[in-house]
Amino acid sequence: MSTTAKTGVDDGTPPELENLLELDSYLKPHKDEIKRRYKEFMLQVDRINVEENGIDTFTSAYKHYGVHLDSRTNEIKVKEWVPGARAVYIRGDFNQWQEKQYPLSRDQWGKWTITIPPLADGSPAIKHGQAVKLLIETPSGELVDRLSPWSRYVQVGKNTNVYHGVFYNPPVDQVYKFKNTRPKKKDRLKIYEAHIGISSWKGEVATYENFRVNVLPRIVKQGYNTVQLMAIMEHAYYASFGYQVTSFFAASSRFGTPEELKALIDEAHGLGLTVLLDLVHSHACKNTYDGLNMFDGTNSCFFHGSPRGFHDLWDSRCFNYTEREVLRFLLSNVRYWLEEFRFDGFRYDGVSSMLYHSHGIAHGFSGSYDEYFGLATDTESFNYLQLANYVSQTLYPESITIAEEVSGMPTLCRPIAEGGGGFDYRLAMAIPDVWIKLLKEKADEDWQFGDITWTLANRRWSEKNIAYAESHDQALVGDKSIAQWLFDAEIYTNMSVFSDRTPIIDRGLALHKMIRLITYGLGGEGWLNFEGNEFGHPEWLDFPRAGNNDSYHYARRLFYLTEDDTLRYKFLNAWDQAMNSLEEKYQWLSAKNTVKS
Repeated sequence: MSTTAKTGVDDGTPPELENLLELDSYLKPHKDEIKRRYKEFMLQVDRINVEENGIDTFTSAYKHYGVHLDSRTNEIKVKEWVPGARAVYIRGDFNQWQEKQYPLSRDQWGKWTITIPPLADGSPAIKHGQAVKLLIETPSGELVDRLSPWSRYVQVGKNTNVYHGVFYNPPVDQVYKFKNTRPKKKDRLKIYEAHIGISSWKGEVATYENFRVNVLPRIVKQGYNTVQLMAIMEHAYYASFGYQVTSFFAASSRFGTPEELKALIDEAHGLGLTVLLDLVHSHACKNTYDGLNMFDGTNSCFFHGSPRGFHDLWDSRCFNYTEREVLRFLLSNVRYWLEEFRFDGFRYDGVSSMLYHSHGIAHGFSGSYDEYFGLATDTESFNYLQLANYVSQTLYPESITIAEEVSGMPTLCRPIAEGGGGFDYRLAMAIPDVWIKLLKEKADEDWQFGDITWTLANRRWSEKNIAYAESHDQALVGDKSIAQWLFDAEIYTNMSVFSDRTPIIDRGLALHKMIRLITYGLGGEGWLNFEGNEFGHPEWLDFPRAGNNDSYHYARRLFYLTEDDTLRYKFLNAWDQAMNSLEEKYQWLSAKNTVKS
């Protein structure tokens, strides 16, 4: 899409949008709102082009914001946006943590900079691996330590749970060099949703290297063509599953180094896999010492300073998408992961929360289009999502974006030129709820197959969905996976081929297979499975936390169960592999639906 709107009629509406409104009778009554959304998006693009020298320059901010080494001069250059601060300093291992030795200078826009000359021997003042922090004087005069929001690597300090920034500038011979080309954009996604840290049978935090060596081959063998990596963006609290992000540009150090993550992605590309990142731009962790909250000593800065800036259900902060520097930060973050690590796209977390002023809390969506285009909708967030997709599509046309969105917002997965959000897919989030409700509340003979197929096929004809019978949500402690619902206690006693094949086991094996097959066949234009669910993993997922004495016992995946010929898990695993093989042969995910719902 070009950066200039194509004129369809006198009001500047592009012809694609006019055509969509003519074709879709449901959207037509809301054409004025859809046009307003598009015009506001184009205004933002025009402002970036005129005032920021274009989207390419605007999204390259990560290359000069934060702490950087000028390799030509060996100077250290620091640039930060801290609008509410009285003063800003940088300190760390390099100056024995002296407080005010290196003060930054402020411009009229609240941006603070300093250039630190090289040492007498010509070497940089800050070395690779040294801990660094910003010392900020808040509006009240308090001095507080903060991490640079642009930090590329952060680690937990000794004898504390608080993270510190690490100056990440490895020697040239230690920088990973990509060997494989990116795969072309796929139109039949078979997604393996995975978490690096739990991808081992051991009670430990598994590594990028373990995943590269041991899990990637398994994903390929099972017939998946895409891997979706969760919890990569650094999060101080492991049990948050990665959804309470503290450092948006830092790949989680608990799994290894950024170079090891790059090696993992490169290896996946060599195996033909597309690699998606779980991107969390819907909210941010409330941590202050190692997060963005109260960064400059005020309630605002990156977030709305009013109650609008707080997500009560998630106990987190909500971004102010109208602030230019917030857009610079987040849109640069989109580019950073695509460019520096060569991710192939994103699964955007919490999109429903972004789209409505209520964040979707206690909001029962009826399906009325007035709910989608009325005052309840947060148009500013919708415009941000358009901009984020615009950045991906402009700079990396082969990239893919998926929205985690439960309300069914129309046009979200239509092209931006049609006034849509620009996503390629949305997750079909209603489907897992149907299966769990049936398993919990209905006897088998009361299942209405017509109702089931209606739910599976009930989606807007022009917007693609990713189908799934269950994801990580159903694997978490407090919930139950489909296998746990079906096998109940016998998942621990009767999964050996030498044990009795009871009615519960027979029913469980059959329904586990059939639920997945019918969902795969009717539920969408893509397929998703969470690691372990393919073979009926017998344990729930529970991260170390105070409630379980910080145990890692359930923060793992028992892949070895599928390799034991004496266990019935092998049958479920083989069925999963066969489904992917069958789709590869008949390609139903890309079959054209000619019936408009």
